Amino acid sequence: MACALGDKACRDNLSVLYQRCPRLFAALALARGDGRYARLMRQLGRVDLLILDDWGPEPLTAEQRRDLLEIVEDRYSSGSIIITSQVPIERWYEIVGDPTLADAILDRVIHNAYRIELKGESLRKQRPQT
Repeated sequence: MACALGDKACRDNLSVLYQRCPRLFAALALARGDGRYARLMRQLGRVDLLILDDWGPEPLTAEQRRDLLEIVEDRYSSGSIIITSQVPIERWYEIVGDPTLADAILDRVIHNAYRIELKGESLRKQRPQT
């Protein structure tokens, strides 16, 4: 569903960037080491729609918490974020880890959010041929 919304945004001439959270955090750590961090953060801040997929399968490190806060802060009034997660939103505080940063991050994310909770079988399961 997030990709379908991203596709629609592209067709409406909006810029869209899709990132899986584990790969995004790895790319940010690498960029921090080789001098590309500021450029990557600007790229994340400039797109009209940022899609963060697979958020929350494991707790965030201190570095990841700071990165996520910077991302949501940069985008708070200037762009949209779609976050997909298998984890119920009630558990997001414990995934962030640090209560102060969790409040800061989730206040910015949830304050103006539309929540869509999907139920039922996964669409990835093979369907019988007809």
